[in-house]
Amino acid sequence: MKRLLDLISEKTMQAFAACGYEETYGKAALSNRPDLCEFQCNGAMAAAKKYRTAPIKIAAAVVEILEKDPAFLEVTAVNPGFINMKVSEAFLADYINQMRADKDLSVEKTQEPKKIIIDYGGANVAKPLHIGHLRSAIIGESIKRICRFMGHEVIGDVHLGDWGLQMGLIITEVRRRQPDLPYFDESFTGEYPQEAPFTISELEEIYPAASARSKEDEAFRAEALDATAKLQDGVRGYRALWQHILNVSIADLKKNYANLNVEFDLWKKESDAQPYIPDMVAKMKADGFAYEDQGALIVDVKEESDTKEVPPCIILKSDGAALYATTDLATIIERMKLYAPDEIIYLTDKRQEMHFIQVFRCARKTGLIPAETGLQFIGFGTMNGKDGKPFKTRSGGVMRLEYLLSDINEEMYRKIMENHEADPEEARETAKLVGLSAIKYGDLSNQASKDYIFDLDRFTSFEGNTGPYILYTIVRIKSILNKYRQAGGTVGDGELLPAANESEKALELELVKWSAVAAQAYEEKAPHRICAFIYDLANVFNHFYHETRILGEENEAIKKSRIELLELTRKVLETAIDLLGFEAPERM
Repeated sequence: MKRLLDLISEKTMQAFAACGYEETYGKAALSNRPDLCEFQCNGAMAAAKKYRTAPIKIAAAVVEILEKDPAFLEVTAVNPGFINMKVSEAFLADYINQMRADKDLSVEKTQEPKKIIIDYGGANVAKPLHIGHLRSAIIGESIKRICRFMGHEVIGDVHLGDWGLQMGLIITEVRRRQPDLPYFDESFTGEYPQEAPFTISELEEIYPAASARSKEDEAFRAEALDATAKLQDGVRGYRALWQHILNVSIADLKKNYANLNVEFDLWKKESDAQPYIPDMVAKMKADGFAYEDQGALIVDVKEESDTKEVPPCIILKSDGAALYATTDLATIIERMKLYAPDEIIYLTDKRQEMHFIQVFRCARKTGLIPAETGLQFIGFGTMNGKDGKPFKTRSGGVMRLEYLLSDINEEMYRKIMENHEADPEEARETAKLVGLSAIKYGDLSNQASKDYIFDLDRFTSFEGNTGPYILYTIVRIKSILNKYRQAGGTVGDGELLPAANESEKALELELVKWSAVAAQAYEEKAPHRICAFIYDLANVFNHFYHETRILGEENEAIKKSRIELLELTRKVLETAIDLLGFEAPERM
């Protein structure tokens, strides 16, 4: 379905051509002065230079043609050569009716679907999710949903950190505490226990204790390094214990991600990429890309056009150990082999930008991916407290994600119970939905690359540019539609009539922007575009609601038309918040 703006442009371009000018000058745009007009065309100024004619003369000739088109309510030429346009209510109503009938609500889906892998989450096994994991999960989930909505095949991968010294530290600490476990008996040949020898709570305490001990106890650190080597060499008992660590951690991570309404298609791990490293290193050497420098194996990735220094990509340290870059490169090989994606998107803290510049250049230079395969890094800013510094707990520590969600849910529950007489159990469930909207919208309404202030009081407010305000607007619409149904009316089977007042027309004009907003959010991988749109839409709807009789309208045809307009507004708003990763309750 064509966008309304494109239809307007077609008409203005045809008018330019009819007047003897190149039609490209007739491209229309949304008005930047909505107090004067709804659409505008400034092409007469550009055309004046080529045709050596006064721009107001060109504009006047074009307006003379457009005035005869019933699509327009008003068309004027304004000095020095602007063309201002307002569409007719009938033309707009016809477009809105087509939008309602379109299963995609006027959004033009892609004609060339891509297979896209999105690497987001950034969790590590044996460690709880904390505030630092919030932005990756929220932004990545939304971008994944936006790409799918536009018609692409998208695979979300959490890419767990499960390799390296951290595993050796945990195994060594478990051995120190429970030396008699069969995992440490090299002569043991039986089946290892099905149950892990620790709970998630114990595991989350074991790692920091082991990490702290390794900094003070050289012998313990040496033992942990040895355990890491044995694990990576495939020692049976260590591999079994490592599998327990994974199982316990992943079960807990899935639970916590589910509370954020975040779901991954793949739970691949750093360890999955390890088998690809030896052949990758050998090929880089054989092809002349990798060479030794001060004992380390490196690949030069700088380019003549660089305006800042881009260091070499280190493939192996001087002791032969792999680094994050090594694993990321091997993971690209694995992804190309298993999934053959058209594009891979990485979402992490923006401070990792140089790492990904090195990895992407190395992957391309050494031929790990085809030239046509896209690699994109999206870096996000820091979530800060009101003091402008990275968000911390009152005691100065990094807050666990589940505690933050709990605090927000409690705050929303308090507000719901304060404002209404509600069933406590229903209020708890509603508080979860509203709380999630507060935290997700609070994050996503900011441009991803920018730092932002996490303000619990502002994010949980039912007024202003917040998630709860958006949900309150949706619930208000649902309430009106339900009352209409209870009175015997049906929703979704009527036609929209031309708007009867300015606020009704303003709501329709806001709704038709949805197609362009969805496309822009996809192109820019920018959920904040959707947030800005739904906030404007909610404001325009609430203005319409306060100015217009809906259920109280005596003319049944007009009432039915307005009900259909509300239903479309609900659909667009609920479609949009689903792309942001949250949903609206039935009541608030």
